[in-house]
Amino acid sequence: MDCSLTFCFPGFWNPFTIFRSRSSRRRHRLHSLGLAAMPEKRPFERLPADVSPINYSLCLKPDLLDFTFEGKLEASAQVRQATNQIVMNCADIDIITASYVPEGDEEIHATGFNYQNEDEKVTLSFPSTLQPGTGTLKIDFVGELNDKMKGFYRSKYTTPSGEVRYAAVTQFEATDARRAFPCWDEPAIKATFDISLVVPKDRVALSNMNVIDRKPYPDDENVVEVKFARTPVMSTYLVAFVVGEYDFVETRSKDGVCVRVYTPVGKAEQGKFALEVAAKTLPFYKDYFNVPYPLPKIDLIAIADFAAGAMENWGLVTYRETALLIDPKNSCSSSRQWVALVVGHELAHQWFGNLVTMEWWTHLWLNEGFASWIEYLCVDHCFPEYDIWTQFVSADYTRAQELDALDNSHPIEVSVGHPSEVDEIFDAISYSKGASVIRMLHDYVGDKDFKKGMNMYLTKFQQKNAATEDLWESLENASGKPIAAVMNTWTKQMGFPLIYVEAEQVEDDRLLRLSQKKFCASGPYVGEECPQWMVPITISTSEDSSHAKMKILMDKPEMNIILKDVKPDQWVKLNLGTVGFYRTQYSSAMLESLLPGIRDLSLPPVDRLGLQNDLFSLARAGIISTVEVLKVMEAFVNEPNYTVWSDLSCNLGILSTLLSHTDFYEEIQEFVKDVFSPIGERLGWDPKPGEGHLDALLRGLVLGKLGKAGHKATLEEARRRFKDHVEGKQILSADLRSPVYLTVLKHGDGTTLDIMLKLHKQADMQEEKNRIERVLGATLSPELIQKVLTFALSEEVRPQDTVSVIGGVAGGSKHGRKAAWKFIKDNWEELYNRYQGGFLISRLIKLSVEGFAVDKMAAEVKAFFESHPAPSAERTIQQCCENILLNAAWLKRDAESIHQYLLQRKASPPTA
Repeated sequence: MDCSLTFCFPGFWNPFTIFRSRSSRRRHRLHSLGLAAMPEKRPFERLPADVSPINYSLCLKPDLLDFTFEGKLEASAQVRQATNQIVMNCADIDIITASYVPEGDEEIHATGFNYQNEDEKVTLSFPSTLQPGTGTLKIDFVGELNDKMKGFYRSKYTTPSGEVRYAAVTQFEATDARRAFPCWDEPAIKATFDISLVVPKDRVALSNMNVIDRKPYPDDENVVEVKFARTPVMSTYLVAFVVGEYDFVETRSKDGVCVRVYTPVGKAEQGKFALEVAAKTLPFYKDYFNVPYPLPKIDLIAIADFAAGAMENWGLVTYRETALLIDPKNSCSSSRQWVALVVGHELAHQWFGNLVTMEWWTHLWLNEGFASWIEYLCVDHCFPEYDIWTQFVSADYTRAQELDALDNSHPIEVSVGHPSEVDEIFDAISYSKGASVIRMLHDYVGDKDFKKGMNMYLTKFQQKNAATEDLWESLENASGKPIAAVMNTWTKQMGFPLIYVEAEQVEDDRLLRLSQKKFCASGPYVGEECPQWMVPITISTSEDSSHAKMKILMDKPEMNIILKDVKPDQWVKLNLGTVGFYRTQYSSAMLESLLPGIRDLSLPPVDRLGLQNDLFSLARAGIISTVEVLKVMEAFVNEPNYTVWSDLSCNLGILSTLLSHTDFYEEIQEFVKDVFSPIGERLGWDPKPGEGHLDALLRGLVLGKLGKAGHKATLEEARRRFKDHVEGKQILSADLRSPVYLTVLKHGDGTTLDIMLKLHKQADMQEEKNRIERVLGATLSPELIQKVLTFALSEEVRPQDTVSVIGGVAGGSKHGRKAAWKFIKDNWEELYNRYQGGFLISRLIKLSVEGFAVDKMAAEVKAFFESHPAPSAERTIQQCCENILLNAAWLKRDAESIHQYLLQRKASPPTA
């Protein structure tokens, strides 16, 4: 499943940024607020092992008008030990009849159905004992096509003629197959599935496998029964079915697999880009894993109402429309890249997750971390011009480090029990830290041995379940390196190290002294026992900045290293390519020698990015002064690389949000204009011949940043182009729409907002609607902010997108932040009812409150959620409260020195 729905938008709010800083009194305050410990886990037991399924024969008949469905299940099952009851998972389903037919014996009717709603289980009681052996469990049941975007649910769409209709679709991961049919809903209880759907004959019906029969339904000539081929042995969370109206485009991969992309009616053209990516991706993975794709077909389908980014159901991958559909004229470059990554992610799961599945949710990170790493490998193969690995550092690696520096982070491997705990771990630790440590592992092992180990793992465990240790064993056997010992330090304990390094010239050599300590968002680690990591460290020098001069495994708290033949005027840098999952703090002399490499670009882009990001994090943690980082940021004046600018932009955005709590917010906007205007002038507004994907991304980013900061020339040009766009004289290119919309809204009035809402209503493409929704929060007037918040809950906005509208308001301005928080409190019942139990509730809370920087707000947020519990967001709430306290401390500590520095710059502007 891909949950990462948003980027750091050009000049706008970054949905994933975690704001924080430090105070020496902070730990005491965290405890006094009760933020330091996670609540006790609910008692939980897995299903008993006395009865297990071999095959589910399942027939479902959805009613697309009444939003109900009827179901018939005949499951061949194995009774392993004598019992008079069968315990299964079941939620929001009414069982009508249930019986068990032992093989060769008489049917035994269940005499009682005891629903344990809290645990989402049902116990079927039988009047006589079921003896060991095989038999058939028969259940007739009914359920609701809910509007919660989980289980078997309804998804609203509009036909080309404007009629509102509903499709019936599924989202089962993690624990929602039980909302569609009674089942053993645990990843290790695998079985085969024979699925039939009884549907209106003018609807498309899809499931994991290909259709093998389609026949008229006896009772109704307008209905057909569609039967699908038997699946391989698989977990319940990967089962899927869709009933609706769709067009499709299709091709065959070079390995002969039938690939289709299903789109809304009339939009088949928009499926072609994803089709091309999927057709290239399947053979890439087949070659990489050296294991063929195991099903005869794969469908990728765009679903109108969809909570995640996408879901890897085996053979039928479901997507948000914005994660699959590309309009050649109206889609921006970042959308193309996004679609390529999400397709790469979900197709990787067809092997890693579907063919071999985690034994329990504790190992979810392995599924998601691996797919989040290899999606980049795949996109790099398909689109080398994207420079995607540099983008990985900004999008995943630094995002994971932000979260993992908190006291309320968690280890990659989390012991999971009750279903409500599973949703909590679909976060940046499972996905982005998981991907980052796998990237580090791949670098440590080497590509050849890594591929060999992957093949051993997939071959050994295909159609079975595995744990993290099983992968380590395969990679250890392939490489001969101590994989388990190294990786356990990264997956079983939370956090990551800060490596402090100082150097001394000894004749022709350089002596490096390294030490490691846990990096904390709150400043230097002060605990008794400091955790230690086994850290693969690479060291490069200015002699060859793109290759490691030395590689070591740092397996102790301190180490001395001699680098041979390094001249006194050469710089030395740790963490080549920003691959190791750690932050580096250099001695002032070493840092001084590295800074010219930023200005003259002799440091590679990913290393320039890593250096700046480490310094920014050290400043947020109070280890160095924020003013030092501002000085370094000014050295990026010649920077050509999109991703480096993107990371710089996100960090300046964090600082701007922090300083919106002061009376010198305008001064930091002046700084932003000074940093971004030279690159803005170089790029201009219109693409030049020979430019590519990254230039388009950079232009959008820079113009958005300048426009938001109120750069006069940018604002005037944005207004002119917006006017031409609205009047139909000159339509804005897709890549310029976000920055232009943002700029005119931020500096506009009620008329501007009305025009924008009209554009939203007229937009035929979900990407354009989302683009507008995300910038609406930039508006500044209190009454317009209220209008945007009301709009967020209106019928005009799809349920999954309400979150980004409210988040946009919270990230748009200081007043917006207060208004969004009040709106959430006032509308909590409706919002919670809509998103409870899914990760969207966590995202809503995070986006809305993490920008606060006053101690009392942490107490207010905590108190509100104590009286309005949101179990699946408990950890997120704690992280948000911690971040608010960190922000407050950062402000207290550095605001005055930042102000003085900005005033002094104003008095004597720096020369480039």
